[in-house]
Amino acid sequence: MKSAKDVLKAIKDNDVKYVDFRFTDPRGKWQHWTFDVSIIDEDIFAEGTMFDGSSIAGWKAINESDMLLMPDPTTATMDPFFSPPTRRTASAIPKPRTGKANSRDPPSIPRRSKAN
Repeated sequence: MKSAKDVLKAIKDNDVKYVDFRFTDPRGKWQHWTFDVSIIDEDIFAEGTMFDGSSIAGWKAINESDMLLMPDPTTATMDPFFSPPTRRTASAIPKPRTGKANSRDPPSIPRRSKAN
């Protein structure tokens, strides 16, 4: 199983330039944010990063749009289609205040069903 430290080592070893965090919106469409490798550290894997979910169909209204993107280091792989070396990882979208599974995050459905 890969940890954040493993991902950071692979980034250095492969001279990665970007990290692409991917997630599925409530309608099942892939969404992503690509970050320069200079801002990727262990904290982003432990604490996630905030984003505005109001621009993504099916998430939240503008007045409740603060969302949390939590990358999963166990899913990190090199992206074979990006020209600059890019590491990609799947991400969850938990509730920002509690960190619990978000009912609008499709991958959370199997995780929530295991908890019951």
